[in-house]
Amino acid sequence: MLANLKTFRLNLKNKMAKKGKKYRAALEKVEPNKKYTLEEGLAKVKEIAFAKFDETVELTMWLGVDPRKADQMVRGTVVLPNGLGGKAKRVVVIAQGDKIREAEEAGADMAGGDDIVDKIKGGWLDFDALIATPDMMGKVGQLGKLLGPRGLMPNPKTGTVTMDVKTAIQETKAGKVEYRVDKTGVIHSPVGKVSFDEAKLAENTKTLINAVMKAKPTTAKGRYLKKINLAATMSPGVLLDELAYV
Repeated sequence: MLANLKTFRLNLKNKMAKKGKKYRAALEKVEPNKKYTLEEGLAKVKEIAFAKFDETVELTMWLGVDPRKADQMVRGTVVLPNGLGGKAKRVVVIAQGDKIREAEEAGADMAGGDDIVDKIKGGWLDFDALIATPDMMGKVGQLGKLLGPRGLMPNPKTGTVTMDVKTAIQETKAGKVEYRVDKTGVIHSPVGKVSFDEAKLAENTKTLINAVMKAKPTTAKGRYLKKINLAATMSPGVLLDELAYV
């Protein structure tokens, strides 16, 4: 057991040695094992962010679910009240008839039918979100191998397969994010930029946490929310008090 402890400490030392001086300096400002309130956590994340670019603030939630079971898959979308900042999302719509014009008027970066399907088949993927009307899903389904691995496949559960293309476009451009538990039971999602003021980051974070909590599967056993972490892109994370949300 002593040998295992020495090995653990050596591995931890080697791992930290690979981190830069700025990262290690930021880590020293985070109290080990302390669980911060949301306001304290956000203040700490902003304090220790050191990158020269405007880092994204990401929320990570560890859930007590088994994603291998279909009835315990946690997935959905939520519109963050203050958006995500950064470059505007490029939204493409695949539809037909009047819905193409509706999409263009609603601010789609590109809208069309078979022409866009063919363009994507040719390898074009220069967009951030794809919305499709239900009557076009037969053709969009053929693009699954291209769109699926990149998280771009339209899905009714995320509101990207709909006849209400106007609302879907507006919500996507306003800051709608998709959350989905991974195979280890963890959700990762952005909640804004380090440059946001703390009040806006807090509002976005609470909105996302509330959405995930409401999405709790009825079949989930034991504690649903196990741990929460906030971190900027390049910086160490801070733990939040998960008991404040259960």
